[in-house]
Amino acid sequence: MPTGASPKREREYKKIERKFKKEGRYKGREEEVASRIVNKQRAQAGETKKSSHRPPSRSASRRKSSSARSRSRRSK
Repeated sequence: MPTGASPKREREYKKIERKFKKEGRYKGREEEVASRIVNKQRAQAGETKKSSHRPPSRSASRRKSSSARSRSRRSK
């Protein structure tokens, strides 16, 4: 876990890691996968300095719909 992670995230990390070891998932990579999961959660919650995960912007969906409309107008 990165320095500065909250105690809650530390507990989540350890819980996920134990779960993977118990289930036998991700043999030898339990720590890596657990930390990736917790880091992704931190990024989505805005707990990091620079959030690497961002939801898709609304402007992208608007561009798609407007281009679809213009294509339908041309075909008529």
